[in-house]
Amino acid sequence: MPGIVLVGAQWGDEGKGKATDLLGRDVDYVVKFNGGNNAGHTVVIGGQTYALHLLPSGILTPGVTPVIGNGVVVDLEVLFSELRALENRGIDTSRLVLSSNAHLIPSYNRTMDKVTERFLGKRQIGTTGRGIGPTYADKMQRVGLRVQDLFDSSILRQKVEGALMQKNHLLVKVYNRRAISVDEVLDELEAYADRVRPLVADTAMLLNDALDRGATVLFEGGQATMLDVDHGTYPFVTSSNATAGGACTGSGVGPKRIDRVVAVIKAYATRVGAGPFVTELHDADGERLREAGREYGVTTGRPRRCGWYDALVARYAARINGVTDFVLTKLDVLTGRDKIPVCVAYDVGGSVHRELPASQSDIHHARPVYEYLPGWDEDISRSRSFKQLPPNAQAYVTAVEELSGARISVVGVGAARDAIIQRHSLIP
Repeated sequence: MPGIVLVGAQWGDEGKGKATDLLGRDVDYVVKFNGGNNAGHTVVIGGQTYALHLLPSGILTPGVTPVIGNGVVVDLEVLFSELRALENRGIDTSRLVLSSNAHLIPSYNRTMDKVTERFLGKRQIGTTGRGIGPTYADKMQRVGLRVQDLFDSSILRQKVEGALMQKNHLLVKVYNRRAISVDEVLDELEAYADRVRPLVADTAMLLNDALDRGATVLFEGGQATMLDVDHGTYPFVTSSNATAGGACTGSGVGPKRIDRVVAVIKAYATRVGAGPFVTELHDADGERLREAGREYGVTTGRPRRCGWYDALVARYAARINGVTDFVLTKLDVLTGRDKIPVCVAYDVGGSVHRELPASQSDIHHARPVYEYLPGWDEDISRSRSFKQLPPNAQAYVTAVEELSGARISVVGVGAARDAIIQRHSLIP
């Protein structure tokens, strides 16, 4: 049975929560494999809106086992706050499983994240300040704290002491902040130990055993391709691998077990935070997209930068992830336009690029080359088959499909859970 990876194809906020929820009806496990509570999924069910940050979207689907994999960094306060909020709304959260190898976000890394970002001044990355980057840095420097450390007080103390030995020097001598005591960190973390213990498992074994017995496993990526630490618009990226390869390292499941890679992409483009964005709009069209698409961050509330569909980014995402299927979301947001621009190339100093330039400098200086597709005025939010779409909306989907390097299997036409058009099955 299949292992399916679901990733974002742009800069995040493409609607992965809706796609995960759609797939979740046919899968047995949903695995979050990267990132932390620095991103969010919005899922609308029966008129109710659920905003998830750290939890896998599959937690909303009865019968699905949601898994937080080893590649995730976990803020325990956020974890239990989210669980409590869902339980208060009648959602069963008892199936959640947490990897013993996932890293913890201690309070000192939230502090480090905020003070270092401010220290950068105009060179700021646009971090959410939630301690994600410093925690991944600790992981790579081998001074991080893992979930399993909560259950060995001696090891936990040694690790916190080792981490604070360096961080307190920076806080006091460089950033003019107070030192953080080992005991206050230990008290904060150990208070969660008994609540965490029932959730913890060897999730790599759990998932491999599930695939062995014929279960379907969906691997859900946080953030998106253009924010991947290796393959995104570095340094304006997240701190983890948000591409399909991260599903393997972030879950402990080998690449031969992945049967399909589904990438979610908006019918236009958005970005939060700093960094290059070639098709960005700074005019009324950008504001219109923002308001029609309700483009404000689920986690931060920040207004998103908005722009037109970029086919170079789509093809790049298809190539980097090995995309088999695209889910095109928010087609309804484009309703009411006479013409809709689609970026088909970049002009960099008079040189035309048909593929995403390898040089970050070239991307920074690029200007979009547009083709214009005819728009439509009809309400498409109730369309449930491709033939029910207006001819120009059908033509838009077909055109961007031809430009994007993989088939468009699902089209989102509204915010509701069932506001989709399925052209091809996402389950192998």
